[in-house]
Amino acid sequence: MRKKIVAGNWKMNTTVAEGVELAKNIVAKLGEVPNDVNLIIAPPFTHLVSVGNVIKGTKIALSAQNCADEAKGAYTGEVAVSMLKDAGCAYTILGHSERRQYYGETSAKLVNKIKLALESGIKPIFCVGEKLEERNAGNHFKVVGTQLSEVLSEVTAEDMLNIVIAYEPVWAIGTGVTATSAQAQEIHAFIRKFVADKFGAEVAEETVILYGGSCKPSNAKELFACKDIDGGLIGGAALKADDFIGIAISY
Repeated sequence: MRKKIVAGNWKMNTTVAEGVELAKNIVAKLGEVPNDVNLIIAPPFTHLVSVGNVIKGTKIALSAQNCADEAKGAYTGEVAVSMLKDAGCAYTILGHSERRQYYGETSAKLVNKIKLALESGIKPIFCVGEKLEERNAGNHFKVVGTQLSEVLSEVTAEDMLNIVIAYEPVWAIGTGVTATSAQAQEIHAFIRKFVADKFGAEVAEETVILYGGSCKPSNAKELFACKDIDGGLIGGAALKADDFIGIAISY
């Protein structure tokens, strides 16, 4: 059985105090979450230690939202995977569409980041997804396939068992628009077939693939019922404990 994961990406939101309070509210509701649903929260870098202390000893894992593509050195403003590990992170989000769009993140940089994360024992949540114009042009499979190929061609089957893939239709992030369950399942199945073709059926069956596009309590149950959707990478709804837990109990 593949893991079921609901991960909350807080993005550039909350002060440290607000983040600690949000984490406490999520912890207080953990009794509602089924035992087989794994939770991850990804607060801003400044919050990692404080929020990590709140969730320590619970079923919630700590994630960063990014990492540097170098191990250490004169890279002002960057955060190394060793620092994330030291702060208690088990995961880091890599290749989010906002990183690609606003900061020019390339596949070459992502290859380095994924390798560094894996070497440090941190599991990457590797994001892929197409823009609205790419979907309207019928190029969504090509775009996602290229993103997968350019990065995962550099990892082994053993590595792949420690990588979570998140599909985010860029056209559905923060817009309130959600891919239909059929659209989401179709591309999740495409991603799983890509993994199977490259790494084998057994690895593909173990690979967790999350949906990340305006997932909320009202649509999570339908999305999570799809064969190849193993949970969600949640944005806005992760900033409210009731909504985040509401998604987690949708299984």
